[in-house]
Amino acid sequence: MCEEHSPHSPLQVRREQNGKPRRIMPFGMIERVVAEAAPHGLREVIPSTMGEPLLYEHFEDILDLCDRYGVKLNLTTNGTFPRLGAVAWAERIVPVTSDVKISWNGATKATHESIMLGSRWEKMVENVRAFIAVRDAHAEAGGNRCRITFQLTFLEANVAELADMVRLAIDFGVDRVKGHHLWVHFDEIRELSMRRSPEAIERWNQAVLEAREAASERALPNGKHVILENFLLLDSSATEDLAPGRPCPFLGREAWVSAVGRFDPCCAPDVQRRSLGEFGDLSAQSVMEIWNGEAYRELVTTYRNRYLCLSCNMRKPSGGKAWVGDLFKFRPAAHTTSTNTDTPPTPSALTRC
Repeated sequence: MCEEHSPHSPLQVRREQNGKPRRIMPFGMIERVVAEAAPHGLREVIPSTMGEPLLYEHFEDILDLCDRYGVKLNLTTNGTFPRLGAVAWAERIVPVTSDVKISWNGATKATHESIMLGSRWEKMVENVRAFIAVRDAHAEAGGNRCRITFQLTFLEANVAELADMVRLAIDFGVDRVKGHHLWVHFDEIRELSMRRSPEAIERWNQAVLEAREAASERALPNGKHVILENFLLLDSSATEDLAPGRPCPFLGREAWVSAVGRFDPCCAPDVQRRSLGEFGDLSAQSVMEIWNGEAYRELVTTYRNRYLCLSCNMRKPSGGKAWVGDLFKFRPAAHTTSTNTDTPPTPSALTRC
């Protein structure tokens, strides 16, 4: 479950027991950063990718903030829809949201619950169906149609069910199935990685072909085909570098802000991410001051020399295409990084990490 940063998580309790403050971002900081970035082309707010955002007591204020500044919310949730339930949350979230990514890691109750610890399969299924029903009704009435995505972690523990997860998504009316390979930042999880050996990569490639076939079998209820993102065939050398020479999907496009106000360049695990440098503190500086600052600009131009960036799981192998039914769909970059240092690009998304 993605509740690492929630007020009720064991991590937060341990911090309190050790005399450390809970890491919860003040809403005032969110409000100020969005206000500063909105005039510079901000398009999305991503409330959290490392905790369950619906547990945040000011989450509904974030929805109001998006509406006020005309920016979209891009949500990742574990699908439990705490506090209000799936229907009530959908009624609030759908009108201002571009994409709702629901963490999903199995096509069967046994696999999903073994990976998403604490989840209840039957309730998850019920929640997804309820949320999508609200989304569809809102769109049919002429309102915003937010995309619904299954967000996977590609693992040895669920790779055999990849094709069936795609079929399940089609059954539900999920628009996209997206995933990322496991980021192995400690040895205990190395055996779960589908990039750990040429043999694991071979099994991964076979699972990709089966998943693509499943996506081609039938259309969604709206007549379109489900989109598969990052279901890409890997070279046997991908054990070291997933996407040789490919660009970073974050630098120059997204501004990441930690719960304590630290400006972060990306979503790498915290210890590894800190190795990229210190860029600024949103408690004392404006987001545009840091974004245009020398330290961040230098990283944007030199990141290809960093070991962390070379081993990154988030870059896409050559082609970088999404699979739609029996064809590839090119997904152009949301923002092209400028090479003119006098006019650096502005963040298109703000992420609370």
